[in-house]
Amino acid sequence: MSLTPSQIELIQDSFRKVVPIADTAAALFYGRLFEIAPEVKPLFKGDMSLQGAKLMATLGLVVAGLNDLSKIVPAAESLARKHVAYGVKDAHYAPVGAALIWTLERGLGPDFTPETKDAWVEAYGILSSVMIAASAEAPVPAE
Repeated sequence: MSLTPSQIELIQDSFRKVVPIADTAAALFYGRLFEIAPEVKPLFKGDMSLQGAKLMATLGLVVAGLNDLSKIVPAAESLARKHVAYGVKDAHYAPVGAALIWTLERGLGPDFTPETKDAWVEAYGILSSVMIAASAEAPVPAE
């Protein structure tokens, strides 16, 4: 469970280019997510611009912490357990990853090289695996 230094650099460099368009990126992400996985839309309650800001802040923390995954894994596990209470299921992680990659492709254009895409896919795969495993330990909310 690790990324190469080159992959980390590609992710961090590309995310720096997303930061100035964070609001647009968040709107693109949720628009795409709700398009490809409409079943998740009811899980989001409240102000979507606030939700988008939380998403971008969380992504920023994860991207900054990629040099030491052992520091971000506990936070990712905690987040996953909280998400179970919101109704998030293991099957939701794939469309979230797809929406993230789609958003990065749209937001970064030609700067989203095949190598950069591969690095993001690898990083998301690692973190989503950690989160899915942690969510299995969380109590399932009553229907």
